[in-house]
Amino acid sequence: MTAALVPLDVLGPSGAYRARNRQHVPDVAGRPVAELALAPKVFVGRAMYALRAARPLPLDERVAAIARAGRLFAGAELGGLTPQAYEQAVSRVAGLPISVVRAATRTLARRTAHLHRGLQFARPAGAVGDWRDPLTRTGRAVWKRRGEVLSVHAAGNHPGTHSLWPEALALGYRVAVRPSRREPFTPHRLVLALRAAGFGDDHVALLPTEHEPAEAMLRAADLAYGSDEIIRERTEDRKVLPLTPGRSKILLTADADWRVQLDMLVDSVAHHAGTGCVNATAVFVEGDPAPVAEALAERLAGLPSLPPDDDKARLPVQSVRAARALQSYVLGRAKGARAWLGGDGVVDELGDGSAVLRPAVFELDRSDAPEAGTEVPFPCVWFAPWSRAEGVAPLRDTLVLSAVTEDEALVDALCDDPTISNVHLGGHATHWTDTGMPHDGYLADFLMRSKTVLRG
Repeated sequence: MTAALVPLDVLGPSGAYRARNRQHVPDVAGRPVAELALAPKVFVGRAMYALRAARPLPLDERVAAIARAGRLFAGAELGGLTPQAYEQAVSRVAGLPISVVRAATRTLARRTAHLHRGLQFARPAGAVGDWRDPLTRTGRAVWKRRGEVLSVHAAGNHPGTHSLWPEALALGYRVAVRPSRREPFTPHRLVLALRAAGFGDDHVALLPTEHEPAEAMLRAADLAYGSDEIIRERTEDRKVLPLTPGRSKILLTADADWRVQLDMLVDSVAHHAGTGCVNATAVFVEGDPAPVAEALAERLAGLPSLPPDDDKARLPVQSVRAARALQSYVLGRAKGARAWLGGDGVVDELGDGSAVLRPAVFELDRSDAPEAGTEVPFPCVWFAPWSRAEGVAPLRDTLVLSAVTEDEALVDALCDDPTISNVHLGGHATHWTDTGMPHDGYLADFLMRSKTVLRG
């Protein structure tokens, strides 16, 4: 008997809406798992109008509701799915190891519990949160929203991308989310949790939709955030914050013992199946990178090829067709590079129409080779030699740079470079983060501004 498809309705300002236009969401083997409703343009327009007309809850109520939502997300049945059924669905549809999805659930619950505290790190030290603060009697900056409605155009590569935008709700925005068709379960579940926790239907909405209504959704918002094709078309628009490839890197200078750092290297490349923007995609070595590349390749080669919902899975899975397209792209980029792992291919078919993407390790002959900027959604890393004479130039355009070095002048240069978003020192993996630590700057930097308030 064929299992019933999970219905993923539009979640509009008047509740759930079962649109006539619906699309199947397949798993990595091509089997339909869910049916995603697609909102028509007129519905999107009315929903955005309703969000703008709604008034925010008081701050304390917003913060408490977000914390409750995190607990519901991790522990309650929502939309007919238990947490375990939700995690199973995400694993099968996104091809992520089930352990990665479970970790993302825990992370979302933790971030929502500490969300308000984390936001205080983003607020300028000289600004207060309310014009009633006694300090405004002598003139003080007050931290206020840049708008009222945020349009989120979500990526589907990892559930963790949805742990950031609830900050906008905490700041008083009303939020409309356009989910990725690749993995719509997480935003659907999160919007249900937020509504069950106390946010009105006209405060947070889920609007799966086609390209043209999505453009209307963006135009109707004050600000927009995300990484879908609508966002990528407007990267120069000041009301849009695009999420760009991380191209995270590791630098090992000559004073670093790479053998001591090998666990960190493996973790940076393969953590969460290598699918994140914070996973390392390039390693620069002062000296000969070959011994480091060889040792890393040996460790990565031991990762098993398993279906994503196997508890021991550690590598991503995609349809055979998608996996072979990625393989062709990577091997095309790797022409002329020395292959330590994956040179004969990275596709390991599972026999059901899906395939594991196995790790790849390549060595380049110079630090400025463009291949070092290649980012793909599986553990694939490019090694290159680096010298101090080259300085920061090969390391630029980086979300996270983990630098193992004793050279303080070099660290100064890395911290000063505006294209390096985060610098980790002393052997911290590229994916490390904690409450209050910015991802690519604080999201609140985009959502908020300081204005002077002086009252008598």
